[in-house]
Amino acid sequence: MHRERGILVSMLICLVFQFCSSTDTITLIQPVKDGDILVSKGETFALGFFSPANSTDRYAGIWYNKVSELTVVWVANRDRPITNSSGILSVDQTGNLILHEEDQSFVYWTTNVSGVVNDVFSAQLLDTGNLVLFQGLNKEVYSWQSFDHPSNTFLPSMKLGLDRKTGLNRAVTSWKSSGNPGVGEYSYKMEFVGSPQLFLSRGMTGIWRAGSWTGHGWSGVPGLPPDYIFNVTYVNSNDEVTVVYYVRNSSIFTRLVITDYGTAERLTWNEADRKWIGFWSAPKDQCDGYNHCGPFGFCDPYASITFECDCLPGYEPLSPEDWYIRDGSKGCKRKVGTQICKTGEGFVELTHVKVPDTSTAFVNMSLGLKACEELCLRNCTCIGYALADISKDAGDGGCITWYGDMIDTRKFSDRGQSFYVRVDAAELAKYSSKRLNNTHHLFLVLGMPIIVAVGLLLCTLMICYRRKQNAKRNEGEVGPSLTNSLKTLEASPIEKDIGKTVDLDVFDLNAISAATNNFSPLNKLGEGGFGSVYKGKLLNGQEIAIKRLSQSSGQGMQEFKNEVTLIAKLQHRNLVRLLGYCFLNEEKMLVYEYLPNKGLDSFIFDQEKASLLDWKKRFQIIQGIVRGLLYLHHDSRLRIIHRDLKASNVLLDIDLNPKISDFGMAKIFGGDEEEAKTRRVVGTYGYMSPEYAMQGLFSVKSDVFSFGILVLEIISGRKNTSYYKEKSVNLIGHVWDLWEQDKALTVVDSSLGDSFDAREVLLCIHVGILCIQELANDRPTMTDVAFMLSNREAMLPSPNQPAFIFRQLNCGRDLPSASGSCVVSVCNETITIPHAR
Repeated sequence: MHRERGILVSMLICLVFQFCSSTDTITLIQPVKDGDILVSKGETFALGFFSPANSTDRYAGIWYNKVSELTVVWVANRDRPITNSSGILSVDQTGNLILHEEDQSFVYWTTNVSGVVNDVFSAQLLDTGNLVLFQGLNKEVYSWQSFDHPSNTFLPSMKLGLDRKTGLNRAVTSWKSSGNPGVGEYSYKMEFVGSPQLFLSRGMTGIWRAGSWTGHGWSGVPGLPPDYIFNVTYVNSNDEVTVVYYVRNSSIFTRLVITDYGTAERLTWNEADRKWIGFWSAPKDQCDGYNHCGPFGFCDPYASITFECDCLPGYEPLSPEDWYIRDGSKGCKRKVGTQICKTGEGFVELTHVKVPDTSTAFVNMSLGLKACEELCLRNCTCIGYALADISKDAGDGGCITWYGDMIDTRKFSDRGQSFYVRVDAAELAKYSSKRLNNTHHLFLVLGMPIIVAVGLLLCTLMICYRRKQNAKRNEGEVGPSLTNSLKTLEASPIEKDIGKTVDLDVFDLNAISAATNNFSPLNKLGEGGFGSVYKGKLLNGQEIAIKRLSQSSGQGMQEFKNEVTLIAKLQHRNLVRLLGYCFLNEEKMLVYEYLPNKGLDSFIFDQEKASLLDWKKRFQIIQGIVRGLLYLHHDSRLRIIHRDLKASNVLLDIDLNPKISDFGMAKIFGGDEEEAKTRRVVGTYGYMSPEYAMQGLFSVKSDVFSFGILVLEIISGRKNTSYYKEKSVNLIGHVWDLWEQDKALTVVDSSLGDSFDAREVLLCIHVGILCIQELANDRPTMTDVAFMLSNREAMLPSPNQPAFIFRQLNCGRDLPSASGSCVVSVCNETITIPHAR
């Protein structure tokens, strides 16, 4: 009766509104079968079934109708191809679009919209290429639209970015190949840490940054003004952060495509030549590569004679020998003797540049350029600034200030914008001299004697200044180097060894002792299995964290050397930064950047501080940990297995961004090495994978297991090893029980209340359980994890039973217990029971 009533209503609509005569609409009684074609009203786009190149699989998709070359812009069943021609796309009685076989025995894709209004359902293909779904007669309201779920094509009038109300972040993802429209490894989407910006990424790793919005366009795309062939609208409000472009001339067909080989390409159809013409693409040159010149590096592709990498004003190469062989990936550091936050400092202007990654920046749109400079100058941690909106007057264009590593800065031949880098008095004087040398020729001729005299005076003052600073340093202002303090002795073997491979500061024991107030208990930040961590402050004002290894700890010389040489080679925003080390007699100390918020454990396991981490921030922390592990496992020049990933080894910076720390137990794998074995199992129980804890086998999948535990702890706010709940003695068992009962959301930390995205939380729980499966081969890689967390529509496999499920059972005669209950491990019965959800 219900179905008959729905069909009757649809037929009445057809008679009154003549919907059924339209070739652009799907209704209850008018589906699209394989072989049928739906055409938009203006005949611009078509919808139907197609097979990609060199494939017989069938997909439901949208393509240009007026273009002779098959150009697909959207695919419904990207990862679920139909192997025959029996596919049907229809509207069902729940108000959803559904792709199924003729006998409806299998569903390949559905819009999965809830909240049915009535029985009047239809879907329409618009002339923009957008497939929209209606529930009711109101054609102004969409219950679903394909533009919210792009494939590999960004079309005019399509929004890219975040809907703050629903949490939907629209992203364009590549095909797997030209013959497979499945979700590929490249994506083009907005990132929202700091100031919003567009990224082209491979998995979770950025490969090109379009940059932040400048008012005219994206900071990384200055050669493509918005008014070239289209208008661009950028919105950053309480409701959304989106960008959308509209073609000025509707007869022009243009699209932006993310290719399966990792480029973003803008193409326009040329009817005369009957082919697509590419007029812009990225990345284009070596300076387009994300973070090509490392932290505080500056990339200039027009420096044809010399190396394209240079350092920002006031900085010098971290590893000069690497720059000599044209490898600038390690970036730069502050020049020795730099005196920041002292009298006479200022800013050096760089023109026609792409400003650094704004994930470490703050934006204040109420300030102008001059107020921005003053704001930055008052804060000793501010290291650069720029105008936020260069389309406005400098007095009200907004202010961007940077506080962390400045990365991915590059030079353009024209356009771009000005960026101001903080330098000390000596550096400022040097750049002031350069500006004088570039003034009018007549002034140079008339003023030459004066300029020469001033230049000589400045040089003399700079030499004296540096000599004075060096003398102070040798007297203990920031501590003489260990090498200088022991210059009468032969350098230790470890110092020789480390010195061959890393470029780090060597700290004097007296300087560290003074910085920590002689290792005062008041300066102690925490204590672990290998010693204590202290907060310190050098005489130049820099705050540091010192890991002091206890003489009785298990971390010996090899682990110490391992951590020093390893971390020095790793550069990533989600890894803690090692500044230097101290080694003298029995003392072994590592000096790190100081992160004021300490470890993740101090937040998620603390009832008061847990409320400071809402779900959005927790999800960002999970994503940051993923990026760090992805770098260690796949993207760094070394393949690193951490072996001790846990909440206390994830530190939080001032903005609560995660940084993985403590690499004392880490191992380097060779290019072909997949697994290794050790007789000495180290790490933390509760985070160890079963194959590592029981057999000493470790691989990237060992870290994946630890990550899975960490994800469940972040969601629940409870430790795996101290969880007591009726039948389940640990967190793993508790989560698995709830997962099997479809009650997984009840594990969410109560401090979050109801203010979380249920779909996102369930996705994370699902991924977490996949990561802690018993068999290493069943667990995903971090590349898989990154993909799953960034693609809500991806079909995730059902997990097998996790490892280390402990249950609490009543003890019988064979299991005596004073309390009447006992703890039994499921692993005592069998380890490999497959139990799908």
